[in-house]
This record gives sequence, structure tokens and C-alpha cells, in this order.
Amino acid sequence: MLFTFRIQIAGITKPPVWRKLVVPDNFTFEHFHHIIQVAFGWDGYHLYQFSEKGYTSDWFIGEPSPEDEDEVRDSRKIKLSQVFGKKGQKFIYVYDFGDNWEHVITLEMIAEGTAKYADCIDGKGKCPPEDCGGVGGYEDLKVILADPENAEHDSMLEWLGMEEDDVFDPAFFDLEVTRKLVKKI
Repeated sequence: MLFTFRIQIAGITKPPVWRKLVVPDNFTFEHFHHIIQVAFGWDGYHLYQFSEKGYTSDWFIGEPSPEDEDEVRDSRKIKLSQVFGKKGQKFIYVYDFGDNWEHVITLEMIAEGTAKYADCIDGKGKCPPEDCGGVGGYEDLKVILADPENAEHDSMLEWLGMEEDDVFDPAFFDLEVTRKLVKKI
């Protein structure tokens, strides 16, 4: 089976940041994590978890460790088909427990078929930079970068590795590049 998911970062608007992914149902949640990372443009150096309700869930899917107090199910051992099965079903993917990027995953379609790779078939919006301070920090960053007269404008450009003439476009999304990257995972 092939699952079509729409995944949107919660709290970001104008423009929203979302991706539509087609993923084989036999992929593990660890594999799904890597696909989401590439599809959004995250760097993958923070912790993550999947759950029904975000932090208020009774159980999580992620990378278990001996220190875990919560019930964490091993993302390497659980396949998507063990959790997803109903069109419209929602799940939460949290990335970076400091910035707390919540991605709302919605299962839009279940189709017959097989594939060796996932695919990104649509999307919108630029992924926020790592460690920018969550949704509030990203909204502030967009305001700063849109105003060359802002006192923090040049330092934020430098922090992002951008040149003085570069423009930060929060609506930018390159589907073809993202498709190629996702298919490599």
C-alpha cells in the first residue's frame, strides 16, 4: 500500500509550510523521520518523536534510551502500517524539543501499489532555519529579514550565511529538488 500524507508545521502562516508525501506503508517510523527531515529541509541534529497528540500523548514513537521516563516505542521497529490505516487519521511529529516544531501529519489517501522510495508530490513554504526559536522566533526572523533598516537585519543575514543582497523568501519551495532528495532516502 502507498500512503499519501499532508504534513504541515503547526503555527506557521503567511505562508504556511507543508509537504505532501507518498510513502510505502512498510517503511518504519525512523525511515519516515528521515524522509520528513529531507522534505522540509531540516538538518536532523535534534531529537524527534511521533505521537497521537504531541506532548500530551500517553506513548511516543522515537529513539528510546535508558533514561526515558515516558513510554517510547522504538521507531526502528514500528512500520507505518502498524499505526496508520484510516483516511483522515492525524498524528503529530515533533522535531527539536527546544524549538518544538510540531508537524501535523494527515493521512489523505491509501492506494494500492508498491514503491521502493518515497516521493514528495507537492508543498509550500520555506522551512524555518534550525535553532531560530520556534514559531515565534521564525515569525520575528521573517519580519527582521524583510526590513533592511531593522537593526538586526545584517546580523541575521550573517547568521544564515546570506549575502547583503540576498533575499529571504518564506514562500520559496522547490518541488523538483525536494523530490530528488526525498527519493534518495
